[in-house]
Order: sequence, then C-alpha cells, then structure tokens
Amino acid sequence: MALAPHPLALPRNLVASLQPFPLSTLSPIYPPPSSACSIATAKRSNAAMGSSSSVIARASSSSSTNPSTDGFDESAVGALADVQILASSTGQPVFLKDLWDQKEGIAVVALLRHFGCICCWELASELKELIPRFESAGVKLIAIGVGTPDNARILAEGLPFPLDYLYADPDRKAYNVLGLYYGFGRTFFNPASAKVFSRFSSIRKAGKNYTLSATPQDRSSVLQQGGMLVFKGKELLYARKDEGTGDHAPLEDVLNICCKVPAAQPT
Repeated sequence: MALAPHPLALPRNLVASLQPFPLSTLSPIYPPPSSACSIATAKRSNAAMGSSSSVIARASSSSSTNPSTDGFDESAVGALADVQILASSTGQPVFLKDLWDQKEGIAVVALLRHFGCICCWELASELKELIPRFESAGVKLIAIGVGTPDNARILAEGLPFPLDYLYADPDRKAYNVLGLYYGFGRTFFNPASAKVFSRFSSIRKAGKNYTLSATPQDRSSVLQQGGMLVFKGKELLYARKDEGTGDHAPLEDVLNICCKVPAAQPT
C-alpha cells in the first residue's frame, strides 16, 4: 500500500531548484564582489560567515549623523540611483532613481535571487502580502530579480505577483554595484542557508505553481545572493545583505523602519 506523502515534503521541481547546477553550466564563474563595494555594516573581525550583515538607522531629529553610514560605502549606494533595470510589465529600461521621489519618498528595494529560485518565489510571496501595509504607509515597493522580463513574468503569473512592482536585472548591475554576495559557497554551503529547512510550509505554499523555466539562461547567475534596502529620498535607512540562499531580511525589521518614518504628503 502506497504511503501518503509527508505534509512538508517538497515537490521534485522545488527540490531541484535548491540543488547545485552542474559545474559545466556555471562557467564562467565570476569572483566575489570586492568588499570595497559591500553594504556591510561596521566590520567585525571575528564575525562568523553565517552572521547577518545589516545596518539600521532609526529616524531621529536630534542627530545630524546617520548611523547607517558607519563603515559603509556611500558611493556604492549613490551609484545605485544611476543603474538601469527593466520593467517586467513592458521590458523597457528604467533608472532606479526614477522609481520613487528622491527628496522625501520612502522605498523598499528588495533584491531577490534569480527568478527560478524557490526562495525567490517565497520572498516575493511574502512581500506581496505586505503591499497593502506598504501602500497605507506611503511606501513604494520595488522588487528586483535576476533574469529577463520573461523570467519575471513567469514568477508573476505563477504566484501571482503584481507586475507593477517587479523588475528584472539580467546583468546583475544593481547587485554588482552594491557588492552583494556571489559564489558557489555562499549559494549552497553557507550556514545561513539552513534557515530554509524551518520554512518548508511557506516554501511549499509559494511553490504551488513553481517552475524551473523561470531560471535565467545564464546559469552563472544562480550564484547571486540578494539583499534588502530602505530609502527615504536618497537617505539610506536600512540595508542588509543575504548571507546565503534563503537568508532573507526579517520583514518585521523592514516594516518597523519604513512604516514609522513619515512619508511625503501629496501636494
């Protein structure tokens, strides 16, 4: 008699998305980004590889300095504004700086992994649930993934996810400017990636209509990790690099930052 599947068992296509691609498909392997362009916070000489890398600045009228810039490469964040990504709905290029008010607007910039990663689908699903809260607080959500607009539309249709909030970065320009983590070890062997095993339920739910066809044709891009940033105008309020696959920023932290900062009032 056949046994019923375990309620947390993942379909084979989801399991496949968490497995390494053959080394022959990952050439060329690009070196990890320079630490000079990282969005890491104050350096910890004894920090373990799996420790989270984040900065949080809480709005304060009594301080003229922003603690998020301590040990932070501001030039990398400034360069992000001039990066062009592709709107998933149209395929047309758009500058990141044109996606929110650069004076007072609040934006959550979520850099997902590649569109064929089930952890990318999971994070996108969680972000979608938060859109009403973002909108009520006057916050603009900008979700960016690695791949083409066609790859992005596969994810958007499968979840579903609103295309107006979704952008594609096939050449990983934003990721490279920010120095987000990249590499085989980070992708498959970082201790932080073990978090996915505690989230089988949410991964399974997000992967109901999952398909590997959302994976970019450039297989080297599957080694790219993501990150999360919150801006008010040009000021960086929060930034975090994913240490490994599935090591997402705590969304409660993101909400606590962006939804407590007064948004610009419409004129």
